[in-house]
Amino acid sequence: MNTTNADALRFLSDDDSLSSDSRGQPAGADLAREQSLLDAYSRAVVNVVETVAPAVVSITGRPDERPFGSGSGFLITPDGFAVTNSHVVAGRTRLVAQTADGDRIDAEVIGDDPGTDQALVRLAARDLPAAAVGKSEALRVGQLVIAIGSPMGLHATVSSGIVSALGRSMRGQDGRLLEHVVQHTAPINPGNSGGPLVDSRGEVVGVNTAIIAMAQGLGFAVPSATTRWVVSELLSHGRVRRRTLGVSAGPARLPPAVVRELDLLSDQAVQIVEVQPGGAAARAGLRAGDAVVAINDRLIVSIDDIHRVLSRLGDERSAELEVIRNGARRRLTVDWPAGS
Repeated sequence: MNTTNADALRFLSDDDSLSSDSRGQPAGADLAREQSLLDAYSRAVVNVVETVAPAVVSITGRPDERPFGSGSGFLITPDGFAVTNSHVVAGRTRLVAQTADGDRIDAEVIGDDPGTDQALVRLAARDLPAAAVGKSEALRVGQLVIAIGSPMGLHATVSSGIVSALGRSMRGQDGRLLEHVVQHTAPINPGNSGGPLVDSRGEVVGVNTAIIAMAQGLGFAVPSATTRWVVSELLSHGRVRRRTLGVSAGPARLPPAVVRELDLLSDQAVQIVEVQPGGAAARAGLRAGDAVVAINDRLIVSIDDIHRVLSRLGDERSAELEVIRNGARRRLTVDWPAGS
């Protein structure tokens, strides 16, 4: 037997002299620590699943409707209110929800918001298990998250991963920019849409909304902060209220001479192409050809900037627009009626 083979056999042997690591500690201690960590991880996932899975439902269209695609959702109140994705609802008003116990329950759409891909439905039942909606604002990159849903029609499927990035952006169905999206590594597939993304405390921190085709381990969820806002709007008003200017516009580059003369912060602006009669912009005196450079003193260089500022107005009913018209600065006040 050559020396190399002898060394290999000694390495594989049960000799007590080989049962300690380089620090002189028993190898069994390392194994015990690893098992303890694994048990803690497993316990966390099991506890979350036992807490949240009963509140997760599978959502489909009614059989008499074609197409009647499917997705996931989760109950947020015992009297049947549940959250799912707008694209799962797909413009329908009547749905069927299947609970974790296998009960099939009729559901109606209370409202949906394509801009955030969120929808609120109500099951025709009471005394249902509900999930707690947590605060996505507290999420940290690297944090354990668990996705529960019905991928590929397999009800109550569980996967786990970590938060891999925060503050992502993507386009909603209406073209608006959806911000603060949570990127995670919990495997999701078609059918997971609308299902909850849950933290280790069993609180919903996101609503799974999208995967990237041909990519491995990339899932995205609408943050629960957005969900809370959307649900509040839908319950209170039947829709998500957003301020609109009532214009058609596009990106524009300002002449260098104008930028220098007016001491502007950027040569990018949004130029008004058309003003809709009777809209907020028309009432404020905005004209085709005006270049919007700021709203409430916030720099505007894109359409997304306008949507972002207007979405943050809350209950405010007016905004100050700064525009460039005929080479000069102008300030216009835009007002919106109550309830808009």
